[in-house]
Amino acid sequence: MRPHLTAALVLALVAATAGADSSTLPPPPTDLGLPAAVTEAMLGIDADRISAHVRFLADDELEGRGPGVRGGDIAAKYLATQFALAGLAPAGDDGSFFQNVNFVGVQSQPATTFALQPASGDAVQLKLRDDFVVSNQTQGEAADIDAPVVFVGYGIDAPEYQWDDYKGVDVKGKVVLIIVNQPPSKDPKFFTGDALTYYGRWMYKFEEAARKGAVGAMIIHRTDLASYPWDVVRSSWSNEQVYLADDKEPKLQAASWIQLEVARLLFSTAGLKLDDEIALAGTRDFKAVELPLRLRAHVLSKIRKFQSPNVVAMLPGSDKGAPKQAVFYTAHYDHLGIDPTLPGDNIYNGAVDNGTGCGILLELAHAYSQMKERPPHPVYFASVTAEEKGLLGSRYLGAHPPLPAAQIALDLNFDAIPPIGVPESVNVTGADRTSFYPTVEKTAAAFHYEILPDANPGAGHYYRSDHFSFARVGVPAFSIAAGFKFAGHPPEWGKAQQDDYTANRYHRPSDEWTPQMDFSSSAALARFGLALGWQALLAPDTVSWQAGDEFDAARKKSMKAP
Repeated sequence: MRPHLTAALVLALVAATAGADSSTLPPPPTDLGLPAAVTEAMLGIDADRISAHVRFLADDELEGRGPGVRGGDIAAKYLATQFALAGLAPAGDDGSFFQNVNFVGVQSQPATTFALQPASGDAVQLKLRDDFVVSNQTQGEAADIDAPVVFVGYGIDAPEYQWDDYKGVDVKGKVVLIIVNQPPSKDPKFFTGDALTYYGRWMYKFEEAARKGAVGAMIIHRTDLASYPWDVVRSSWSNEQVYLADDKEPKLQAASWIQLEVARLLFSTAGLKLDDEIALAGTRDFKAVELPLRLRAHVLSKIRKFQSPNVVAMLPGSDKGAPKQAVFYTAHYDHLGIDPTLPGDNIYNGAVDNGTGCGILLELAHAYSQMKERPPHPVYFASVTAEEKGLLGSRYLGAHPPLPAAQIALDLNFDAIPPIGVPESVNVTGADRTSFYPTVEKTAAAFHYEILPDANPGAGHYYRSDHFSFARVGVPAFSIAAGFKFAGHPPEWGKAQQDDYTANRYHRPSDEWTPQMDFSSSAALARFGLALGWQALLAPDTVSWQAGDEFDAARKKSMKAP
């Protein structure tokens, strides 16, 4: 470690443990029936401490906190140090704070090529990053593909909706072309209407294509359907892609995205119109079709095997024997690292995404540890790795929790909280799917927060952060986020701030800490999260999913596990 980094670390530790009061926040509610010790702990939650954590984690010295590289390892050690300073017990491997996860990194090389070869005429050469991005999920150094392209609509096989885009076609050894998102619907009983299901997520589409035997898949990007521009795809996929080393599920030699105009050209070579085919794919009349062209691809990759830890700490509860309903707080600490191909500033600092969530997690750990009353059940704090690579760290944690999933009442996750002032609204997408939602409503009302619906349900936010990894194994889970209403501003102002962040800083090197950031939003949501977590710990019964929810079966299965 370089001498100047050591000095920076010491300064950050001092700043993060000093703090000042969050006098701009309204006092926490006293009508929730919480112990006085909890109210006192909420009062002690400090915006300046959160800011200091974010400032350190987003410093250039941490090099964008890429998993398994120097900056990511420093971030993990910083988090573990803060947990230790708070007096928490380690809950990782071998009595440490670290749950080590084995990964394989795959970095596509500039020599990678894609060419679309029609039945007659010259091949169309595509330009890496501008026209397409790709990763070899099989973790091989080279893959050569010469295979027909099959258009499979949205690439979904969903028996519960009587929908199968793969019916009547064999895609083994072929490349599938897939529309991002899912079939349009206003019916809440059909792909949940406007809200995106997991079937609409790119992760599912690649997983299903591999299960069907395809060697490659090309997802057609369209900004309105994906809810983010091509620049986000390019920055995310031009960096190293990461996979769990011990994942035995089928994988693609070419998991790729293509630009909308490339897809338009692709269909035109087959005498088809892209817009017409997308419209048809949203109906039950759609049938997969093999197009009169082949993908000829050479995917060259640099392979890196490494470990990157989840950082896990625990505050014991006062209960005797096996805990019945522990609560988890989670936030990912990784970001996109460094892109050596970018000129100028090429460090993805990730101040908002997700330095803010880590700052909240550390402040919650501090608040719980300083509380004069021990919680009735254990409270776990997990800062996970490789979220930006597909929720991989939390996926591993969900599959290998420090206690059985049946004994976890709830996971509350924090991800990318805008540091722009005192919130007057919250977003808790997914909470309404659980038996805990009446408590969420009561607590929000006590804090004078309006619960806002998801402003963009088609973006599938529920499936895009680490709480989803807990939900997959049955644990009720959701993220706590700020809505658009902030004190002193109309809702339009908050929406404009979020739009500006998405357009200019999200997954860009410009996501940096600045002195102008107002972390009272983070402190406020930390208070809200503490109140919710404590009530989950006090509940007479552990939290469950609403009957028939997609995660209900996994919850019931975990309850029956020995």
